Amino acid sequence: MSGTVTVVSSNETYTFTKPNRQSVTLLAGLGVDGDVHAGVTVKHRSRIAQDPTQPNLRQVHLMHEELFDELRTAGFEVAPGDLGENITTRGIDLLGLPVGTLLHLGDEAVVEVTGLRNPCLQIDNFRSGLLKQVVGRDEEGHVVRKAGIMSVVAVGGVVRPGDRVEVELPTEPHRPLERV
Repeated sequence: MSGTVTVVSSNETYTFTKPNRQSVTLLAGLGVDGDVHAGVTVKHRSRIAQDPTQPNLRQVHLMHEELFDELRTAGFEVAPGDLGENITTRGIDLLGLPVGTLLHLGDEAVVEVTGLRNPCLQIDNFRSGLLKQVVGRDEEGHVVRKAGIMSVVAVGGVVRPGDRVEVELPTEPHRPLERV
C-alpha cells in the first residue's frame, strides 16, 4: 500500500491553520522541526491543562487530501494546512490504518501512527458547520472522526510534496484507531 505526500505544513506559533512549506524536517521523538506541537510531552493546550507531563502522541498530524474533495462537495472550501495538519497525503486510507502502522515518508522519515485526531470546536470557528462534516455517526451510532490521524516520529528526515508514502502494517492482531 502506498500513496503520495501532496503538501507539508508547519507553524511555529499557536494558530489554527498552518502555512504550506517546500519541506518539513521530522525529528525523531519530537515532531516537525520548528512546529509549535513538536516535543516529547503534550503541546496541545487542552492536553497541557489536563496533564502537561503526558507523552506527546500527536507530534505529526496527517490528513488525507480526499477529505478536502468530500468537503468541497458538501460546500466547504478547505485547503491543505487549513485544519492544522502537517502532512497531507493522497492515495492512502489513513483512517483505516491500525495503531502502530509505520508510514515511510520520502527517503528517510518514518512516523508511527498513534490514533485519530479528535476535532475540536475551533473547526467551526474556521468554517461554520464544518465540525459536523468531520465528526459524525455511522449507522450503528458510533462516532466517526475524519479529521486525520496523529503520529510520532520514529526516524527523522526531510519530507517534501511529491514524496512517496509507503505503509508498513504492524503484526496482527491489529488494533483500530481511537482518538488520541
